Amino acid sequence: MTCIAKTSDVLPGKMRRIDIDGHRLLLANVEGKFYVADDTCTHEDASLCTGSLKGELVKCPLHGSRFDLKTGKPLEDPAEEYLKVYPVTIEGDNVLIEFE
Repeated sequence: MTCIAKTSDVLPGKMRRIDIDGHRLLLANVEGKFYVADDTCTHEDASLCTGSLKGELVKCPLHGSRFDLKTGKPLEDPAEEYLKVYPVTIEGDNVLIEFE
């Protein structure tokens, strides 16, 4: 398990980018539940953390594709490929994920 942040690093309803070993991840806090996914849209190289978060859905700022942060499923065109999501474990105030 890799600690990527503290729970206090991201307020509810917000998200931020985390860089680990050259890999960009999106960390989102949805009403105290944390989600981690790749930060790059599967349609084009846009940073999802600069988009918008509405509940468990993140919207790409470039072409408007939305992804479900629970499953990575793309919900709107033009994105068709799933977004990679990572299971999150909270230990104390540490946000941990399985990261290869």
